[in-house]
Amino acid sequence: MKYSEYSKEQLLLEKAKLEEEYNRFKSKGLKLDMSRGKPGADQLAVSNGLLDAITSRDWENNAGNHSLEYRNYGLLTGIIECKEIFADLLEVPVDNVIVCGNSSLNLMFDYITQCMMTGSDGIPWKDQGTIKFLCPCPGYDRHFAIAQYYGMELIPVRLTGNGPDMDQVERLVKDPAVKGMFCVPKYSNPTGETYSAETVDRIARLEPAAADFRIIWDNAYIIHDLTEKSDELVNIFDALKKYGHEDMVVEFTSTSKISFPGAGVAALAASDRNIEIIKKRMTVQTIGYDKINQYRHVKYYKDIDGIKRHMKLHREILAPKFRAVIDAFENGIGEYGVANWTEPNGGYFISLDVMPGTAKRVGELCKNGGVTLTNIGAPYPYGIDPEDKNIRIAPSYPPVNELLEATRLLCICVKLAAVEKLLSVI
Repeated sequence: MKYSEYSKEQLLLEKAKLEEEYNRFKSKGLKLDMSRGKPGADQLAVSNGLLDAITSRDWENNAGNHSLEYRNYGLLTGIIECKEIFADLLEVPVDNVIVCGNSSLNLMFDYITQCMMTGSDGIPWKDQGTIKFLCPCPGYDRHFAIAQYYGMELIPVRLTGNGPDMDQVERLVKDPAVKGMFCVPKYSNPTGETYSAETVDRIARLEPAAADFRIIWDNAYIIHDLTEKSDELVNIFDALKKYGHEDMVVEFTSTSKISFPGAGVAALAASDRNIEIIKKRMTVQTIGYDKINQYRHVKYYKDIDGIKRHMKLHREILAPKFRAVIDAFENGIGEYGVANWTEPNGGYFISLDVMPGTAKRVGELCKNGGVTLTNIGAPYPYGIDPEDKNIRIAPSYPPVNELLEATRLLCICVKLAAVEKLLSVI
């Protein structure tokens, strides 16, 4: 039976049973972390060979392009070998790629800063009054934080399972104050959905009222599959060309969850016009990024096929963790009608929707029981989930035994919060 079908007496009995189970967990003194989507120690270990990929002998033998010096200043847009790998990954020409430091989040912040201070291609956004940004959600809280930092008004847009609600987007971009939209088009954070071909096409043919409207196309999980069959994502730049809108999107990605988070390589791809504007800003911002680290990645992975082989090692570690959580949900809360969850084909998250009005209570119960979750509400602008139901689950970091323990407690908390909610309205 679903909890909604229980009598008051049955709910009271269930509440007593769940409280007993919960208190047993509390007595264990657990300290388990499911709060962020970061690789676990087992995943970090598969990239240890990267640490030995280059030595001083590489420079004794004229590393890389013999006419260039990767240890010195210069090469503003990155070394050619690394640009070629990212060009293959993003399916764009090499000349439309810039390879930078370790953080794609940093690149996105820099680009938004450029738009605010000097414009995306025209008048600085800061000189145009109220600035609004579209935020498909549940989404990535660090995207929202960038826009909030600059005082933008964040406008939530519903995700449909195939990407943003394009009827809503098409209506909202008629407002000239709407200057852009965040997108995680493949294996979205946290829902795991991949934008459909129709959604990508409708994004590409948008006619915003703001001529300087820009989409942040954060392709963070472009190659992060959990199964052998990868979701297919239409190349956004191919779609844009059909409508003459090549300047509307700037794409970002990195190796942060391929090699080492914090010590990977980040890149962006953009139209010829956007590349020139970004390069003009970069000539003031830096004399060049860490080319030795770029070359280290080239030596280790060699090419796009090397990265694909490497990602299979990550998949072998991650897929069982995701399966363990999903199985635990099915066995622990599936029959009670109190939650729904995604079963993504890739990425780093599971999106759990609990009974509306109970997510904060679930988070509180988990915290008191020894399990740390992502801040409740984080996947929504301003940290406010209007239905108080969504919880972002990050299975990657804990070992499987800890993950199972944490998920068992989570299931108890979901059920207990739901029973409390139902009893409160009887």
